[in-house]
Amino acid sequence: MCRWLAYQGAPIYLDELVYQPEHSLVHQRLEARKAVTRVNADGFGLGWYTERRTPGQFHEVLPAWGDENLRSLAHHIRSHLFMAHVRSSTGTQVSRSNCHPFILDNWMFLHNGQIGCFEQVKFELERQLSEPLFLQRKGTTDSELIFLLMLQNGLKENPIRAIKHTLAMVCTVMENKQIAEPLKASICISDGAQFWVVRYSSDQQAPTVFIKQEGANVTLASEPLEKSDQWMAVTPQSILAIHADHIESYAI
Repeated sequence: MCRWLAYQGAPIYLDELVYQPEHSLVHQRLEARKAVTRVNADGFGLGWYTERRTPGQFHEVLPAWGDENLRSLAHHIRSHLFMAHVRSSTGTQVSRSNCHPFILDNWMFLHNGQIGCFEQVKFELERQLSEPLFLQRKGTTDSELIFLLMLQNGLKENPIRAIKHTLAMVCTVMENKQIAEPLKASICISDGAQFWVVRYSSDQQAPTVFIKQEGANVTLASEPLEKSDQWMAVTPQSILAIHADHIESYAI
């Protein structure tokens, strides 16, 4: 499964988290410790906010550990809020359009996990999208579809309600199709000002998410980036709303 990290707080250079820690995201791409797949070699991506309204992004399908463009960008880009993702495909093709994070206007989204037997529910779920949102779909992943469904369900107006409604909608369609495989989701979403973080699974075995808070500096990751007692596991079946140093938890 994929590995990801996200940060908000005082501006830092991206390589301070993407490359420098003992168990950095690039290291996790080669040797994930808390994932089914140890190697994540199906694309990577960065998304970062600056003083502009919409975020920047960089997607590539080459292995992250050997990409000099990624190393250079991470060394020179400084941001107060960014996300990074290394992908292990659950069936869809390796392409830039399938790399995370996904971005629409000022919203950014990344995901680790999968919709069980996605091809069996894909058509029914895509039909729930309005035409404008359907036409925004660039790739073929279940992750991008979950993001668009959350926008359809009011992510901009009420993120907590939209997240819960979308997860319930996907589970209902899966149940109607008699799919036994679970919906698994560790998700990070931002509007450029704050994070919403999801750790959920319909089989009660949610993918890992860890958080480290140092005042208003908050780092989130699929796995701790270094050995430290500051890293705490996010509670399964929950949503965190994170704004500066204020964190609220909502049960799913």
